[in-house]
Amino acid sequence: MSTTSLPAPDRSPRLREALLAAAFTADGLLDLLGAPAYAALARSETVPALRATRGDAPLDTLVRLFLLQRPVPYDRARAALPLAECIEDGWVVQEGDEVRATVDVRPYSGPEDQDWFIVSDLGCAVGGAGGIGSHEEGVVLGVGGASTTLAGITVRKPVGSALDVGTGSGIQALHASQHATRVTATDLNPRALVFTRLTLALSGVTPADLREGSLFEPVGTDTYDLIVSNPPFVISPGARLTYRDGGMGGDDLCRTLVQQAGDRLNEGGYAHFLANWQHVEGEEWQDRLRSWVPRGCDAWIVQRETQDITQYAELWLRDSGDHRTDPAQYAARYDAWLDEFEARKTKGVGFGWITLRKSQSAAENPSIVIEEWPHPVEQPLGEAVEAHFARQDYLRIHDDAALLADHFTLALEVMQEQVGLPGAEDPEHVVLRQNRGMRRATKVDSVGAGFAGVCDGTLPAGRILDAIAQLMNEDPVLLRDRTPQAIRLLVGEGFLEPAGQA
Repeated sequence: MSTTSLPAPDRSPRLREALLAAAFTADGLLDLLGAPAYAALARSETVPALRATRGDAPLDTLVRLFLLQRPVPYDRARAALPLAECIEDGWVVQEGDEVRATVDVRPYSGPEDQDWFIVSDLGCAVGGAGGIGSHEEGVVLGVGGASTTLAGITVRKPVGSALDVGTGSGIQALHASQHATRVTATDLNPRALVFTRLTLALSGVTPADLREGSLFEPVGTDTYDLIVSNPPFVISPGARLTYRDGGMGGDDLCRTLVQQAGDRLNEGGYAHFLANWQHVEGEEWQDRLRSWVPRGCDAWIVQRETQDITQYAELWLRDSGDHRTDPAQYAARYDAWLDEFEARKTKGVGFGWITLRKSQSAAENPSIVIEEWPHPVEQPLGEAVEAHFARQDYLRIHDDAALLADHFTLALEVMQEQVGLPGAEDPEHVVLRQNRGMRRATKVDSVGAGFAGVCDGTLPAGRILDAIAQLMNEDPVLLRDRTPQAIRLLVGEGFLEPAGQA
């Protein structure tokens, strides 16, 4: 797809002023459309929004023009926009007495309620292409669930440099611009770089250094404090669609991206990825991912979802609109996906998050945590991710003796649940549950529950265990010997915090 027909960002400030004046913002949309119609837009359903924008206010016009991609009367467009400039710069085109948009412009609420705008191809702004326009190889999607997930799990501390690999419409670069002195964004698709430039300009943030090329090739040996990537991770037969298909066999693109990130991270730097990985016959998926982690990095990998190969193929055939094509062609493409999986002995596909942190300590004793957690979490998780690695640092340098000598506090908003038959004297088991961050739940025995309940930072862990042993008529030496492993679990998962870090 050509880049010559896309808008020029030269006079974006004037367009931005007009959009803000009309309340064409995330909050303004919610007020105008109401919650049901606003939520329907996220499902690519436009009828409720069309009904809600039958008025003639500038906001009604802008929603129909840029979000719903409907032509609007020339006079109404002129009342809402600096129309001559927008036509000249290519944001809209005039067709007789009407005006239509050339791109999708979608309000997006940034940190501290900043008003941003994500620019993408028409019909591709929500969640995925959904078969609308997606047969064009170079199509650029807007903001969807995957991109907001990645933005939410990213550690947001001030850094000198950030790299967005496979920037697409630029949402990750947009977020990075708020806490990185220098932002570099790359993409194999030159059209994506134009959209990133438009997104940054219309959002009123500092331009990024935009470079064309695959993976880390455009940046050479440069290193960064933060790397983020929502890559084309779909495991598919071939590379038909640039926005989703990596062009390498199986999950090789995600593996290559993760493995090469270690050499591009500065000490203490983080790399965050969304990825798919194969579940292969005769191989534990955790072992497969462990082999991806580069030397010198700690890692936290969370599998959020798994699908069997038929579910996976159907998902992405629908995404590209193949289910709307000739049934024979659909069947042939479905068959090609299953042939690919059969050849690679793939029985399922996992999806999740991969976070790396460059650490001197990891060179000899890396912390690699690989887990499955398909349950709801509380976004944004950036602070929780940073806290996870701080806890791993703590556990790495504290042996059991040091652990028992230290003081702990119960993390905020941890609740205890007792599970058992009604009227029973003792519960069958006790569950500690977090109401923040990962919202974990873990079973504990009576010692673990009692220990967590009295951790207020006053007494060292060993003294608390001695008191519990006395109450339960247990040998305190044996209790001290067998409990550190349980304490490590509670600290590692964030239920308990070392008093000095709380």
